Amino acid sequence: MLLIVWIVVAVLALGVLGALGYSLVGAAGRLDRELRGLEQDVRPVLAEVQASAARAAALRAEEQPDRPATAGG
Repeated sequence: MLLIVWIVVAVLALGVLGALGYSLVGAAGRLDRELRGLEQDVRPVLAEVQASAARAAALRAEEQPDRPATAGG
């Protein structure tokens, strides 16, 4: 009788762990899709920021061509 109880407990535990694993895999898939969508949304903004930084650096270089660059400020 005790053996049957332990078998039932083990089967139930495996069922719970399987359901938990299945839900975690599903959540990881949803998170992956959300991160890919976020990356697609942010990519144009990142390109604009990089272009703006390049323009700012070019303007700084044009304004101060005779000053040597110093490290650290």
